[in-house]
Amino acid sequence: MWYEDALASSHAIILYLHGNAGTRGGDHRVELYKVLSSLGYHVVTFDYRGWGDSVGTPSERGMTYDALHVFDWIKARSGDNPVYIWGHSLGTGVATNLVRRLCERETPPDALILESPFTNIREEAKSHPFSVIYRYFPGFDWFFLDPITSSGIKFANDENVKHISCPLLILHAEDDPVVPFQLGRKLYSIAAPARSFRDFKVQFVPFHSDLGYRHKYIYKSPELPRILREFLGKSEPEHQH
Repeated sequence: MWYEDALASSHAIILYLHGNAGTRGGDHRVELYKVLSSLGYHVVTFDYRGWGDSVGTPSERGMTYDALHVFDWIKARSGDNPVYIWGHSLGTGVATNLVRRLCERETPPDALILESPFTNIREEAKSHPFSVIYRYFPGFDWFFLDPITSSGIKFANDENVKHISCPLLILHAEDDPVVPFQLGRKLYSIAAPARSFRDFKVQFVPFHSDLGYRHKYIYKSPELPRILREFLGKSEPEHQH
């Protein structure tokens, strides 16, 4: 009951979809939750099936369904408060799958934030011959190395953004060793001119290599609160970089 009352209080809510390694309790994730919480956002997160203490076996479809279920759970309890979706790394694939479905059924979130995103899983894997991003994926051995099962995994952010209509913010560090910076920039260059974003702003924020934020430390940026306030605070169309 406490959770339900809290969600109905007048604070925006961020549904956080985590990346491939570890659980919802990973250090860098908890640090980001603290930052977001200090800015006045509720943060709701969970482990996909097969991660953490969640039962089941991971699959792209299952992970997307899990995210949809949690989104609907939040919406049923959040009143008129804005709900934003934040995906990181592999979680950006879940996020764009989810938001594409939400837009198709005409219940879009109030904004989508993609931190360290790739274009699609094949391009991400090509940039890492040893498949860094998959290494910690539960069931990695069979799930990705069997060509029959791996061919069914797309996480096609580049295709999904063409069917998404809500404000989009992309954050990427230039020195990211896991998802190359140019994949995030390429995703922005696909999204910004897309017809689906005609009435919404699309923004790309790079973080210079000298800052050392790499793949999972953008939460350390002292600029992050201002970036989020400015992006989430207004919703008129504005394509900026």
